[in-house]
Amino acid sequence: MPSSPNAPGLPKGHTPPHNFNLPALEGRTELPLAEDLQGNIENYIGMARIPVGLAGPLLVRGTHIEDEVMVPLATTEGALVASYSRGMKAITESGGAIARVLDTGVQRAPYFKLADLPAAGRFVAWVLAHLKDFARITGETSRYARFKQVKPILEGNSVTLVFEFHTGDAAGQNMVTICTGRICQFILKTCGETISEFYIESNASGDKKANYQSFQHVRGRKVSIEATLPRAVVAAVLKSSPENMERFGRAAAYGSLKTGTLGVQAHCANGLAALFIACGQDAACVAEAAVGIVRMEVDAAGDLYVAGTFPNLIVGSVGGGTHLSTQRECLEIMDCFGAGKANRLAEITAGVCLAGELSILAALAEGHFVRAHASLGRRK
Repeated sequence: MPSSPNAPGLPKGHTPPHNFNLPALEGRTELPLAEDLQGNIENYIGMARIPVGLAGPLLVRGTHIEDEVMVPLATTEGALVASYSRGMKAITESGGAIARVLDTGVQRAPYFKLADLPAAGRFVAWVLAHLKDFARITGETSRYARFKQVKPILEGNSVTLVFEFHTGDAAGQNMVTICTGRICQFILKTCGETISEFYIESNASGDKKANYQSFQHVRGRKVSIEATLPRAVVAAVLKSSPENMERFGRAAAYGSLKTGTLGVQAHCANGLAALFIACGQDAACVAEAAVGIVRMEVDAAGDLYVAGTFPNLIVGSVGGGTHLSTQRECLEIMDCFGAGKANRLAEITAGVCLAGELSILAALAEGHFVRAHASLGRRK
């Protein structure tokens, strides 16, 4: 039901531009108390209010979604919601984007220092012989985590073990930390080797940083997405042509190569940060989630084919900040709150990234980039 135009907290005469019931987002509820935020914040003093706009509709045809959605984006950057909406319109008017979750996994990478290289070798052999124990301990520690694999990295007398887990519908960083901690206590007690140094994380998991390991593998959810935009849609919505989009995309790929960028994309972090903040995700994970590859080419029919693969979309529909009132409402707008919805959220997130790339690359290809920011990104 639409909210009342004169509800408390809304400007007089204001009519929300949507049909969602969003009492927390619209300021019609009390601020949470400190006890309501236990596990999310310490030394609580108040809320930082960031405007939330709706972009879309975005049509995604995935394994976990076959629907149009409106996407909440929390940002103070003028032109961002308009730009992402334009890309979403181009995708939707082209019949939608096809998305697939290819893999899932979250890592933690403890470090062990042993006496010498032979001891490290024995240690690795022992670890690889006890995978069933690691799976058992994981199941005893968490209702949702499942042990996936461990990758030993041996260097002289030290060993880093990159543990990987499935984390259900949670983003899972805390979950894998606790499970890895329990496994490591078992290792320290029963491996039979003298461990002179041990650390639960050795900065090798890829947590909150762009890195080749996650880029080539997965951290969170790896999603691939594609769409074919008819020439008429490219012209009418993006104000460009398939040829110009392909040419500029090639020039942008050269720019990524020259600067040593991980992946090839223009500004995935923009949409990811806005979506993560709106939906109670760990905003620092944008550092890894923004790594991806987007490519465009003119197909045989003269239309624009665009594809994106994002291997590090570390998102969850439960846990973390997802239960907070405004964040929950944002997730509910997309039907992404609660158990069984994390893969749906990941496929939508990939669609957001793809839409943002289409819009900004069209603006740069046609010289509209400066004008759009001058018009929408400055106070009048």
